[in-house]
Amino acid sequence: MEQNMFCFQCEQTAGCTGCTGAKGVCGKTADTARLQDELTGALIGLAHAADENTPLAETTWKLMVEGLFATLTNVSFDDKAIAEITDRIHQEKARLRPDCGGCASPCGHNDDYDMKLLWNAQEDIRSLKSLILFGIRGMAAYAYHAMTLGYTDTEVNEFFAKALFALGEDWDMDLLLPIIMEAGKYNLSCMELLDRANTATYGTPAPVTVPLTVEKGPFIVITGHDLHDLKLLLEQTEGKGINIYTHGEMLPCHAYPELKKYSHLKGNFGTAWQNQQKEFAELPAPVLFTTNCLMPPKPSYMDRVFTTGTVTFPGTVHINEEKDFTPVIQRALELDGYQEDQHFTGINGGTSVTTGFSHGTILGVADQVIDAVKAGAIRHFFLVAGCDGARSGRNYYTDFVKQSPSDSVILTLACGKYRFNDLDLGTIGGLPRLMDMGQCNDAYGAIKVAVALAEAFGCGVNELPLSMVLSWYEQKAVSILLTLLHLGIKNIRLGPTLPAFLSQNVLNYLVENFGIAAITTPEEDLKTLLG
Repeated sequence: MEQNMFCFQCEQTAGCTGCTGAKGVCGKTADTARLQDELTGALIGLAHAADENTPLAETTWKLMVEGLFATLTNVSFDDKAIAEITDRIHQEKARLRPDCGGCASPCGHNDDYDMKLLWNAQEDIRSLKSLILFGIRGMAAYAYHAMTLGYTDTEVNEFFAKALFALGEDWDMDLLLPIIMEAGKYNLSCMELLDRANTATYGTPAPVTVPLTVEKGPFIVITGHDLHDLKLLLEQTEGKGINIYTHGEMLPCHAYPELKKYSHLKGNFGTAWQNQQKEFAELPAPVLFTTNCLMPPKPSYMDRVFTTGTVTFPGTVHINEEKDFTPVIQRALELDGYQEDQHFTGINGGTSVTTGFSHGTILGVADQVIDAVKAGAIRHFFLVAGCDGARSGRNYYTDFVKQSPSDSVILTLACGKYRFNDLDLGTIGGLPRLMDMGQCNDAYGAIKVAVALAEAFGCGVNELPLSMVLSWYEQKAVSILLTLLHLGIKNIRLGPTLPAFLSQNVLNYLVENFGIAAITTPEEDLKTLLG
């Protein structure tokens, strides 16, 4: 069979081996995949142009972050927008290397990298380079959000260049493995940077109960991850009789003091990203996509979809960097919303969900948590977190939470929580048994809590009564996994399938050194983890 494209960066890749046809499982075409490869090759070329002897500008780092983010799963489906970023990268490389433009001799300073060399490399090399590439793509998402709020980190930026440079080199496993561990290290710094940016700008999240009812009248649904876009939308809709509802990974925004002070931020609509085509089909309101987790909108509701930032889809209205949301507001007023209040429920029938259990909140009651553990009230902590998706087998996470013992605490974050976040698990030691710590962007908080508990009990994180049961879909989950490996955290359960880009030798390395294992059944995994 002719191979039109090659992509195996997401969990749902075709046949658990790779998308090779005219269109990927995510919906991107072979042409889009080719352009994303060209964009990545241009970034690798830019990294080779940006050596230690070349002065770099903020534009260089910004382009690296934006370019990597644009190749993340479910961000940009617009060929023109991808080509424009590639052109900007070429212009930046020409600025860095002005003498290379008229040179006919190929060298490391004036060539883009051919991604076919990576995809067709020896299996273990391809696997290690894929871990690096997908890890920095995920890290770029965190860096992008922090950058939006004016926060950058020189060492993180320099690592983007270092990692991209490594992808273009003919290095063996001994040279590539340290880069993978470094990716975990710098992703931790990047997540900490974003956490600092969010809390400094919007305050420390606090627990809040969020209704799932949509009130009558005009409204806008906002999805993605970008808190800054939500803040601007709230400002521009204030006093106009338009309510705002979060969707997907925007749910945790209700917990930030500087966002929840807006009375027209009403509640949450819908569940995780993969349900958008069903949930948005009959919605009498516009939807604003701020970052990744975009399902290709169907023609029946495409006129109600607006994108902004790096997110683009052909046929939708894109809000540019000026962030004037007037077209979205006008569409909301035209559609006029529901005529009566609509009472929706979560997947399990709950009418509300809670969020806001940030590391600041949990560590604020650390003494209470420690006392509950010492008294035997809390026997175990489970971090059941990660991405949701459409592949069968993800009900495992619902069943796992339902079957978890009553003397355990469930910490969660990211959109995988929609499988169970409307369940009422009761309380334990005066604390809720289910605590939503936020977006996938807030994974730093879970790490901070684990490290703080280990310090309090005078042990290592691996000695805590803590188990990590993770679901993955896209590249931010890869970057988080690399951070957990960098921290030496072991015995992680990962599912619903293992990454297709892990060769058998690389997988064996992770199993032997970190005890990573695929999920089995809730019953068997609970027995093992509690054993």
